[in-house]
Amino acid sequence: MRWLVTGAGGMLGHDTVHELRARGEDVTGLTRAALDITEPASVRRAVAGYRPDVVVNCAAYTAVDAAETDEDRALLVNGEGPRLLARACAAHGARLIHVSTDYVFTGEARDVPHAEDEEPDPRTAYGRTKLAGERAVLAELPGASVVLRTAWLYGVHGGNFVRTMLRLEADRDTVDVVDDQRGQPTWSADVAARIADLGAVDALGVFHATSSGEASWYELAREVFRLAGADPDRVRRTDSRAFVRPAPRPAYSVLGHQRWRAAGLAPLRDWRSALHEALPRIRKETS
Repeated sequence: MRWLVTGAGGMLGHDTVHELRARGEDVTGLTRAALDITEPASVRRAVAGYRPDVVVNCAAYTAVDAAETDEDRALLVNGEGPRLLARACAAHGARLIHVSTDYVFTGEARDVPHAEDEEPDPRTAYGRTKLAGERAVLAELPGASVVLRTAWLYGVHGGNFVRTMLRLEADRDTVDVVDDQRGQPTWSADVAARIADLGAVDALGVFHATSSGEASWYELAREVFRLAGADPDRVRRTDSRAFVRPAPRPAYSVLGHQRWRAAGLAPLRDWRSALHEALPRIRKETS
């Protein structure tokens, strides 16, 4: 099977290429410099030239705060880019796995995980543009597409919360972290493995690729400190009022995983188990 991964320079794109190669798959990873998904002719040439069976779109405009004043550009990358990829896939008989986000939901505090078929209602420019991409993919390629929502990603490559906490643990006596936002810390390598799994099953529609369980950022930070051999009490609890940003962060980003079993796959493992395996690799990379 031939794979084409866009956004291969990013954290998830890098891990996806690595995972597919480890499985012996024929994979080409294209960075933004190699393929701008907003350029129609470039997208057509890439899909026609590489002739993939599966395209994985990890390319995205991810600057959540900047999108509030740059929504047109974010929409071009997050909305029109996926549409162009879907059209090219339709023309050449390829499947498309498109990566999306928890920001398509309101993010309001609640007790029930967001189901895959729950009606989205984004409250940020970033969320609106990502929802536009989801809808474009499902409309243009209804019989050969998967929308894979993920959230709270961390990994070895690129900036992320876990790497930041490791750096702050070494630099500061204490760290203030919000405790009023809940989600599912998710290792990018686990998502990459699930993307590879999807190549072998006949799956369509929306799936949620986040770790099982849930935590606040404060709880995640304490676990990072503990696993790093540091005193978790050096992490101090605060709330979102201490970190006001242009784009409001979701208070509740817990996603449901009901659809995995229908596809013959188990939900991703618990976030603590993943973090326990991931942290030594991240520490080695950042040391």
